[in-house]
Amino acid sequence: MPRRALVALIAALAGFGAWAQAPEPPGRAEFVQSWRWSRPEPAFGGFSAIELDPAGTALTVVSDRGTIWRGTIARDAAGLISGIEIARGPTVLRSPRSLETEGTTQDSEGLALAADGTAYVSFEGVARVAHFADDAAMADPMPRPREFMTLQDNSALEALAIAEDGTLYTLPERSGAKDRAFPVYRLKPGAAQWDQPFAIPRDGDWLPVGADFGPDGRFYLLERDFWGLLGFLSRVRVFDIAGDTVSGGEVVMQSRAGRFDNLEGLAAWRDDTGAIRLTLISDDNFIPLQQTQLVEFRLAPQ
Repeated sequence: MPRRALVALIAALAGFGAWAQAPEPPGRAEFVQSWRWSRPEPAFGGFSAIELDPAGTALTVVSDRGTIWRGTIARDAAGLISGIEIARGPTVLRSPRSLETEGTTQDSEGLALAADGTAYVSFEGVARVAHFADDAAMADPMPRPREFMTLQDNSALEALAIAEDGTLYTLPERSGAKDRAFPVYRLKPGAAQWDQPFAIPRDGDWLPVGADFGPDGRFYLLERDFWGLLGFLSRVRVFDIAGDTVSGGEVVMQSRAGRFDNLEGLAAWRDDTGAIRLTLISDDNFIPLQQTQLVEFRLAPQ
């Protein structure tokens, strides 16, 4: 290796080491745990969304290869994750024509569970939201507005959340330009079509990848950035939605580059102490160098 290249490499590694030990950016969330999850099935991995029950134990996840998994999280006396038992899955998601999703129809990215436990799933290949009365059932036909068809390839409906009244909210990973806000689409119960009541302004290179409504009724948005060899950065912002308006945007959690893997899914629930717990899951992209992690943070009651 030429001396100049060697010096540059040493400097880069030194800089990386210093960065890896730097304190986390400000945010009022308290880090609780990072737990690595692995299983032998070839279909395991690529998890892009997660939902938990109010107790933080019943788990549902979707993979970006069109599968849904359901199981139970075991927790110790301190509430830390100690294991996961899968009760059902991987179940392959099916189209309204009874076909298994594949190719551009397969990329399931967002997940929201209705009050009856049935799943809504958003997709970013062929951008759409589908409802499944049963995980193994054909998808129920749902409205697909023209706006969904114009979203960027591989950057469409990453985040999906359901409010207490059953209203669905979704937004794309990319807005089409750095000075263009992220449109938020809404489907009210019984509505014939989605509307777009508001947008969330872009902030630098942060891109939305997951969302959930917390037990406090607020909208939690997981965002991601990527710094090449330094790795992924993640943050969670919280918003208040009132009718056709959105406000807030406080950063409650932010990680430095490389602290965690590619966090894409978010579930918000309340633990035994009364604090809101944020559970995040990473998409390992089916790459051996990456991991499936469940990362948890706690928001102290205010």
